[in-house]
Amino acid sequence: MFSRTFNNKVTSRIMKRFAIALLWIVLCCPDTTLSQEIFATPPAKLITKFHFTQLTGGIIIVKGLLDNISDTLNFVFDTGSGGISLDSSTVEEFHIKKEKSDKTIRGIAGMKNVDFSYHHSLKLPGLKVDSLDFHINDYDLLTSVYGVKIDGIIGFSFLRRYIVRIDYDSLELAIFTPGNFKYPRGGYLIHPSFTTMPLPRATVKDETNISTRFIFDTGAGLNALLSKDFVEDSNFLNKHHRYFPTQTEGLGGKKLMDITVINEINIGPYHFKKVPVYIFEDDYNVTSYPSMGGLIGNDILRRFNVVLNYPEQTIHLKPNSHFIDNFDYSYTGLGIYLVNGNITVVDIIKDSPGDKAGFKSGDVILAIANVFTKNIQTFKTALQNAYSKVKVVVQRDNKPIILYLNIRDITKKK
Repeated sequence: MFSRTFNNKVTSRIMKRFAIALLWIVLCCPDTTLSQEIFATPPAKLITKFHFTQLTGGIIIVKGLLDNISDTLNFVFDTGSGGISLDSSTVEEFHIKKEKSDKTIRGIAGMKNVDFSYHHSLKLPGLKVDSLDFHINDYDLLTSVYGVKIDGIIGFSFLRRYIVRIDYDSLELAIFTPGNFKYPRGGYLIHPSFTTMPLPRATVKDETNISTRFIFDTGAGLNALLSKDFVEDSNFLNKHHRYFPTQTEGLGGKKLMDITVINEINIGPYHFKKVPVYIFEDDYNVTSYPSMGGLIGNDILRRFNVVLNYPEQTIHLKPNSHFIDNFDYSYTGLGIYLVNGNITVVDIIKDSPGDKAGFKSGDVILAIANVFTKNIQTFKTALQNAYSKVKVVVQRDNKPIILYLNIRDITKKK
């Protein structure tokens, strides 16, 4: 009996001391917890998912409806755009009200003041977005480049509201509400700097290695675009590189630049070897040098399935089935556009393969390699066949002419 009473008293004292010690831990050491209560962000919820069209270079075209207009409009899905915009001819066609503004936009080929059209809604499959203010720009050049009417560009004004998953395997966009998002297993989560565009770090490797920030630009149908200032100041390129004069299109019109091949581009743990890149004179400081070196375009980004989480300022990349696709090393020196329904040679770089083959400005391309079509995307794909000779049928002065084009491989010395 004494032993049991003694044991009970000892046990009682031990329990009392333990309770006092526990109370002291809780009061004096608030960071030490035995249980956790976290105010969790509500989970992100799927709003809708729908298919998109992909053009050469990986460009994404999304179809949508503006306000009560019944015609479907084509928008470029563009992380390189700091807003959202409409084509000036689309505005005129549908009598959309516009207002003067003092806002200025800039691109690789120019800078201009733009009008605005305010308080619109955009309807995508399964989603209506209200209170959008569109700036107005002329996209006739983009329409002629891609061969489809470009009615506008979807950029930051849309992307900042949602989480967007781009699946380049299934050509599908999925839109989620902001919130706690469960990223796919594997892949790599980037925490880029953000302005109205994501600015992650990447490394370019050639003679030396340089790491800097680049714009992630799904609206650019190329691998990478480097500012000439960055290339010359960093001195990372081997001096024996060959440069080929070429041309690309952007805000303000056409822009002459050079194309070459660098040894490597690295994004996080992912490495791309022998990458064709464009080098341009950044007259309008689009790349904000020295803050950035240039941009990474959609011909690299399409090799991942991408989650754009602007609300949390993160980007998730996971390699997809296109990760090991070959790069396009072809060079023709021809600028081909859709003009009045005809696929037309407009620009020819002097001494380029196109020049040597005898092309003239105004030639209408009827067939390439015995394929007759009115689809400019088909012809552009046919010309992405480096180091080959193709037969091209053109119409000149209302007569058919056969030309033989030796497509240059920019990785080869000859």
